[in-house]
Amino acid sequence: MPRVLLIEDDEAVREGLSLALTYQGHTVDAVRTGEEGLELLMSVAPDVVVLDLMLPGVDGFEVCRRIRASGDLPIIMLTARNDDIDVVAGLEAGADDYVAKPAQARVLEARIRAVLRRSSVTAPEVVAERHGDLTIDREGLVVTRLGRPVSLAPTELRLLLELSSSPGRVMSRQQLLESVWDQGYLGDSRLVDACVQRLRSKIEDDPAAPLYVQTVRGFGYRFGPL
Repeated sequence: MPRVLLIEDDEAVREGLSLALTYQGHTVDAVRTGEEGLELLMSVAPDVVVLDLMLPGVDGFEVCRRIRASGDLPIIMLTARNDDIDVVAGLEAGADDYVAKPAQARVLEARIRAVLRRSSVTAPEVVAERHGDLTIDREGLVVTRLGRPVSLAPTELRLLLELSSSPGRVMSRQQLLESVWDQGYLGDSRLVDACVQRLRSKIEDDPAAPLYVQTVRGFGYRFGPL
């Protein structure tokens, strides 16, 4: 079972979630502060991080940014309330998903399974494709821009693979939630919007005037046409 790094300053929540996830078969490393989490990250090599946003010292937003800057480790954030500002800021910092407190163990477990499925993305049969300055190797799961590798988190990669599989086709946010995040997953469209912003920042010359991942107002997103 996957190894979980839980970063949560509330002792009751930390112990409750640790016990529940351990009961589900996970190995859980639980710490109280962002600093402890970042330090432990280097030695335990978790499969997923469950991260409270409101931490003492280095807060969860900064912890999320640092983890994301160093790799594509899946991150699920815990929010004290379903607050638009906190949720959007956390997603823009690089989180893959979120669970609002009080976090139910079965909901968190479902989110963990979902982000790990997205991390083990399955490649379609088509191999390398050229789209303008982008090359997408679907077999090797490698994206390059102007010949240089582009580092994408698993969800960003799945989003790009989904959109680029049918250039010019408009996909709604709900369609993308179901195909990229989880089949039949009734999630939050802000997950899609935040992931699109992160993807654009990595593949577009000008994210404000995107060439690849284009917005179709009132409908959703499409890849191109170039």
